[in-house]
Amino acid sequence: MSESAFDVAIVGAGPAGLGCALALQEVGVERLVVLDSQKVGASFERWPEEMRLITPSFHSNPFFATDLNAVSPRTSPGDLFGTEHLSGKQYAAYLAAVVEHYALPVREHCPVHQLRSYFDGFELEVHGETIRASFVIWATGEFSFPDVEPFPGADLCRIASQVGSWKELEGDDFAVIGGYESGMDAAYHLAARGSKVKVLSRGEPWKIDDPDPSVALSPFTKERLGRIARALPECIELHGEREVIEVVRDNEGYRVMTLDGDSVVSSQAPILATGFESGIKRQIASFFEWEGEKPVFSEVDSSTLYPNLFYSGPSLVHRDSKFCFIYKFRARFGVIAREIGERLELDVSNLLDWEKRGFLIEDLDCCVDCKCEVETAAVEEAVR
Repeated sequence: MSESAFDVAIVGAGPAGLGCALALQEVGVERLVVLDSQKVGASFERWPEEMRLITPSFHSNPFFATDLNAVSPRTSPGDLFGTEHLSGKQYAAYLAAVVEHYALPVREHCPVHQLRSYFDGFELEVHGETIRASFVIWATGEFSFPDVEPFPGADLCRIASQVGSWKELEGDDFAVIGGYESGMDAAYHLAARGSKVKVLSRGEPWKIDDPDPSVALSPFTKERLGRIARALPECIELHGEREVIEVVRDNEGYRVMTLDGDSVVSSQAPILATGFESGIKRQIASFFEWEGEKPVFSEVDSSTLYPNLFYSGPSLVHRDSKFCFIYKFRARFGVIAREIGERLELDVSNLLDWEKRGFLIEDLDCCVDCKCEVETAAVEEAVR
């Protein structure tokens, strides 16, 4: 088995891993490798054909307001494709273009079979090779880890994130389990083709008034639901406060049982959209401290058990706020790069531009209070 050594190894070639790699390039890290079990942007390529990024892309970079879906201050997926809401395949192509343009050292089809501590660093076992790295950034995301066992009978369901296209599903009546973005996206596209859809949700996210799309539905999704409600009101039903406890087969098809003792019947397999699990939990849980279901991070996004192990991606949590969108977790690329650069005694001054453009945010008050100061009542009065 061969061996190789790097200053930094990044696991995952999605937006988090590539964004960190670009930030590390800025501070002069040369002995760097990015490892991915599949290919650059593979999770986005597996999105359902109709799914779109809910955050809009717009090339406002020159005005220090970087495209919300960009992974560096000098790129814009919106400008690259001339569209606001990119498809998964388009975003994967953007990431591949970033890798090519900046000559990022990515190894595709190189799964990490094992991570272990090694003196002050780590060893990563890949096929036929041991990679030693002083620092590791784990950036495997969540999309590859859907929650597939939330209740008995979940194996009878169709997992939303594994659907190739909503147009290809047979049938005209569906139950969608899960009322957040993935579930609502499925419901919208099924209803738009004329199918009858019942959405069952533990809460009522469509009623939550909060500016954070980690908590409430995004404006993009609310707008689409509004269009369906006006154009095809008979096609979609929203059932909130209906926690699903089991799915069974019977002579009517699939029966979805809820905690309140009621049930919903669907002739087609229910669509399971109950969220995702963290790559940390699935892959390297023992390297982190945990508070319940949440991994604990230091102020620089490293493990509190292994200070040279960092995390970047949608499972990042600070002050009970989840950094689960690209425009959120990218704000910490510069924090991680600066920390590693300083430990390697490199000049980190190039990150000043990243800081100005929102890629190095240290003040975590930004994730505590982000509500618009204009009152809703005033807006309602203005649009009457």
